[in-house]
Amino acid sequence: MTGVTTEAVRFAGPGGRRLAAKLDLPPGEARAFAVFAHCFTCSKDFFTAARVSHGLAERGIAVLRLDFTGLGESEGERPYGDFDTSVADLLSAADHLRAAHRPPSLLVGHSFGGATTLAAAALVPEVRAVATLAAPSHPQHVTGLFGAAAREIEERGEGQVVLSGRTFTFGKEFLDTLADQPQRRRIGELGRALLVLHSPEDRQVAIAEATEIFRSAAHPKSFVALDGADHYLSDPADARYAAEVIAAWASRYL
Repeated sequence: MTGVTTEAVRFAGPGGRRLAAKLDLPPGEARAFAVFAHCFTCSKDFFTAARVSHGLAERGIAVLRLDFTGLGESEGERPYGDFDTSVADLLSAADHLRAAHRPPSLLVGHSFGGATTLAAAALVPEVRAVATLAAPSHPQHVTGLFGAAAREIEERGEGQVVLSGRTFTFGKEFLDTLADQPQRRRIGELGRALLVLHSPEDRQVAIAEATEIFRSAAHPKSFVALDGADHYLSDPADARYAAEVIAAWASRYL
């Protein structure tokens, strides 16, 4: 990643918890700042977040990629706490950029992180553009990953979920706040330029979810099909292409 430098960052999040992040800086002066929200139970260091963020930095956009509460190096007993906390985490990241550099004018979210950016965008007044990668139309989509553990969480107040060989403990408050999100209204009232990127071959989040996001949004909006890519953009070429598209599209708005 030619010329890009990466700084470790920590800042205060909801309830005083310390959140960890990495800031990818372009070789010259940044023409804009962005926040990247990672996929469900991933982290700032997951390859999708790192590759896309680096690609944007190479094209002049500085990117802060954070660990959400309870994930990666961020403090917190349970992943995310609840959905409202994940939104508050993203707002804390925007606050940090506002104080330390410049406020973010772009939000980028991968998968569940895309749902979070759509929920948070209207609460960051400086944001002018939002890009989603393989995002569901509603955050409640992730409950399909919980299987039988969802009933345990409802009955006992918490339960363990095994995802990609890792065990996470979620509380009932997480499921409750997912169900209560007015996501379609938020998308319709976004008031920012929206770019939806999704692969027709995505096996984790069907492209119909992207279609729902696009249909719910007002103009200006754009849709790019990431033909041949998987959900995580595992091929580095797919991540580079996504970064190129986002940077070129965003240049009209930033």
